Amino acid sequence: MGLFNATHPASFLLTGIPGLENFHSWLAGPLCVMYAVALGGNTVILQAVRVESSLHEPMYYLLSMLSFSDVAMSMATLPTVLRTFCFNARSIVFDACLIQMFLIHSFSMMESGILLAMSFDRYVAICDPLHYATVLTNGVIAGMGVAVTARSFITLFPLPFLIKRLPICRSNVLSHSYCLHPDMMKLACADITINSIYGLFVLISTFGMDLCFIFLSYVLILRSVMAIASHEERLKALNTCVSHILAVLAFYTPMIGVSTVHRFGKHVPRYIHVLMSNVYLFVPPVLNPLIYSARTKEIRRAIVRMFRRVKM
Repeated sequence: MGLFNATHPASFLLTGIPGLENFHSWLAGPLCVMYAVALGGNTVILQAVRVESSLHEPMYYLLSMLSFSDVAMSMATLPTVLRTFCFNARSIVFDACLIQMFLIHSFSMMESGILLAMSFDRYVAICDPLHYATVLTNGVIAGMGVAVTARSFITLFPLPFLIKRLPICRSNVLSHSYCLHPDMMKLACADITINSIYGLFVLISTFGMDLCFIFLSYVLILRSVMAIASHEERLKALNTCVSHILAVLAFYTPMIGVSTVHRFGKHVPRYIHVLMSNVYLFVPPVLNPLIYSARTKEIRRAIVRMFRRVKM
């Protein structure tokens, strides 16, 4: 059999939350609110960084990248999620499913890379503040954005082809209201060892390494902060990291939970798997704009000034 001559279904059937099908119409309302907050909140931050000259600094450029990845992630999942929950329209054609899978995994990896870049920003700001402006220039920030995007595209480019080579004949029913690589490869009636190994390699070499470097950056930050004599100055320095720490926790905690349940929770009810995956994909884009708007006074002031100009 040729590499791409495997048998595929014309379409897949998406699933909302198993066991809660009768409540899908009720769940559609909260989901719409979450999407509105994610898209609206992140768009406001993007616009604030664009129009407010006071936010034209490395920290806020990185924040705008994070907001962009959150908007992109929300847009990647929104069509199929709302169709499934609002209209019970569960069908998605095979190629469209591959595209959505690639986009979801790509934007998720981009967010991980941006969080790592933001931790480097905090490290330089606290541990080497005198060289902050010379180290994190606009060119360096742009290079970080290009590197994060290129890493996601290059690393995940093989995924659609790894799925396309597999004959899918067990079923065409997916476990979520969107397409994911682990979900699709489980439907194959052939050896999926290559897919599993490559998926694990991607997880460890990107998300795992990002988390390790973020942790290392905060070890160095904490060591530098503890060397500050003034208690107030120590708190002030740590306070600049709180928003980023919360964003990291909002992103990685559900991811670690999903990975743990997926690998070790064989007897956990299926709807728990689905709910945790939904939390991983839906919650960070909702929380990030709320976290940065609530914790960063410069963002709050810029948003207020922006809306005042709109009213005028």
